[in-house]
Amino acid sequence: MTINASPESIEISASDRVFVLTGAGISAESGLRTFRDSNGLWAGYQVETVATPEGWDANPELVWQFYSQRRREAQESQPNAAHYALAELEKRIGERFFLCTQNVDDLHERAGSKNLVHMHGELFKTRCEAKCGACVFEDRDSYNSMREIPICACGARLRPHIVWFGEIPLEMVRIQQEIARCSLLLVVGTSGAVHPAASFVHWANARRGTRARTFYVGPEEPLNANAFTRIIPGRAGETLPCMFKIL
Repeated sequence: MTINASPESIEISASDRVFVLTGAGISAESGLRTFRDSNGLWAGYQVETVATPEGWDANPELVWQFYSQRRREAQESQPNAAHYALAELEKRIGERFFLCTQNVDDLHERAGSKNLVHMHGELFKTRCEAKCGACVFEDRDSYNSMREIPICACGARLRPHIVWFGEIPLEMVRIQQEIARCSLLLVVGTSGAVHPAASFVHWANARRGTRARTFYVGPEEPLNANAFTRIIPGRAGETLPCMFKIL
């Protein structure tokens, strides 16, 4: 079966297992600014101020307000054609598809993706900062309705469910397992500068057995471009909908 395949198409056989990593570039096409842009979301803020445990300890109100604004912008954005293309691919090949995103928005879910993890956390979830055992919970109200930091039942503050700089990304064991068994790795819209995500292509290249095919899609080459089987230039929303050729 061919799904509007282009000359740059990626063939997916009945035995392929597909691992997809997405980064800020795919969300930027939905209008979400990134801190790496000259007019980026974090303009006027030092990373240390709003995206580190130390920043949270120093000024939690500022950090809470910062992520409140991020939530509002994410709520106003819509999934783009790239999000829908990946959701459609998952629908076609089922459990052989796995998506890992560095993004904290919920655009993949809203497009229909199901088998995915957010390695850097999720904007619309909250957790206890004290690790008291309280579960991470869905939270779409407190950021919009409260200015004060909410308190957990244990007495500690609740914090955004975000992986800040200096913290360990989430679901790393599962991510490593999925890379180890994938035969095709597709990376979309990342800089290749942030680890451990920048190492995923190297892990796929080092897997046992047949070397995985690795592809990068984005308007600019990432810093780790030399590690990929093929670089496919272009915006994800224009490229992905006509990319996959399912055999």
